[in-house]
Amino acid sequence: MKDPRLLAVCCPDWPVVAACTATGTALHVPVAVVDGNEIVSTSAVARKEGIRRAMRRRAAEAMCPELVTFEHDPQRDARFFEPVAEAVEELAPGIEVVHPGLVAVPARGPVGYFGSAEQAAERIVDHIATHTGTEAQVGAADSLFAATKAAHRNMIVPPGRTPEFLRPLGVHELDAPELVDLLRRLGLKTLGAFADVPENAVATRFGGPATRQHRLARGVPERPLDKRRPAPELAVTETFDEPVERVDAAAFAAKLLSERLHENLAARSLACTRLGIHARTENDEELQRVWRAAEPLTPRGIADRVRWQLDGWLTRERLTSGIRTLTLEPVEVVDGTALQLGLWGHDDERAVRALLHVQGLLGPDGVLTPVIDGGRGPREQVRLVPWGDERTPTRNPDHPWPGRLTRAPATLADDPAALEDENGREVGVTGRLELTAQPKKLTIRGRTREVTAWAGPWPVDERWWAPDRHRAARVQVQADDQAFLLIRRDQRWFLEGVYD
Repeated sequence: MKDPRLLAVCCPDWPVVAACTATGTALHVPVAVVDGNEIVSTSAVARKEGIRRAMRRRAAEAMCPELVTFEHDPQRDARFFEPVAEAVEELAPGIEVVHPGLVAVPARGPVGYFGSAEQAAERIVDHIATHTGTEAQVGAADSLFAATKAAHRNMIVPPGRTPEFLRPLGVHELDAPELVDLLRRLGLKTLGAFADVPENAVATRFGGPATRQHRLARGVPERPLDKRRPAPELAVTETFDEPVERVDAAAFAAKLLSERLHENLAARSLACTRLGIHARTENDEELQRVWRAAEPLTPRGIADRVRWQLDGWLTRERLTSGIRTLTLEPVEVVDGTALQLGLWGHDDERAVRALLHVQGLLGPDGVLTPVIDGGRGPREQVRLVPWGDERTPTRNPDHPWPGRLTRAPATLADDPAALEDENGREVGVTGRLELTAQPKKLTIRGRTREVTAWAGPWPVDERWWAPDRHRAARVQVQADDQAFLLIRRDQRWFLEGVYD
């Protein structure tokens, strides 16, 4: 019987290792990698000083004045990880790069060759150390998520025992901070406790993203069974007039070819979850690598991985010439309806290129598009995401949210307001959810309007499980032929939105 498990090979603290390798910084000093002002990776020495991920840079430097910090650079991480990936591939062909610092490979090949998963893991770790001088850890389990967690612990999980291995682990192992916080507040502190909740209850209460995390906690493989091998004509190839030898030229080529691949897939309502990158140099050297993604790749996700891989290949000393031909192959595809739709119901090529150009000038967050989300208030029901990212709701919009507005205002606001009766006294809301008087005057931004109609109040009782539960009430007010949405919280009125 073939071994159904995956081997995961991880290099701990890889962003730190790559930064130190690039700069010649010794690993025996406290080091952290920073994205913006937030710590995203730390060395073991830094952790001993109390430095943790998600800390603010200023707080970390105050705690440890000797801390050496580097800016986060995914391209640098990928460039220095390529020799590690090659070392693994020499013993276990068919590897897939999940991200710089982590590769996965089906266990059946190396286990069959070396005799056991334990022996395969030992040989891989020794081979990486010998050829790259890098410390690595190997884990095996029935799913990529579990195999990665096993690699962090240098564990080999027997076939069929993955749920048992995951049960005692904390919910913080899930890469979903908001869900983790909620699960802890509900008393679900381990993956096993979360896994015991029926899947339909998770889907109804928390929505699709939580359902995917629930599958991880149960040890179920990340992707659905309807994945399929794509047709060969979906692959895209570019032959360059002049061999590509510089990283900036490679980045430009990566972007254009990635857009072509995405267009091919989108035309067939498909999205890529495993991306094959193939290159041939002018001297006929063959290069190939497969990148694995837990979620369907967006156009930017495809371009990033191609750029990182080309950077790794072009900076290798063994590459004797520039890249002449580049091919992108969708090794595995899934239904692509979860990805962002185009403008006005279809992709207008000029508009898409203009938006990509603006993103190139202003950064990914320079162009945002709305996503209809779950929630009660108008601000919760619309979430802005960068253009090109998935437009998947974080909370189920079809869930029957108590107190949800059936019609949200067109313009959102959060300005102080005053609602008064005919005698100029403030109108309040009683514990029985009744107004203390009929509203007659509404004042917003210094302008007073006469109230001609009103409706409500409606209760807003959020985070009912938390000690700091949030209670408020909303009313709709019409004044001067204009409709307003007001919310009463902390004994004050605020303008929440204006209707067209």
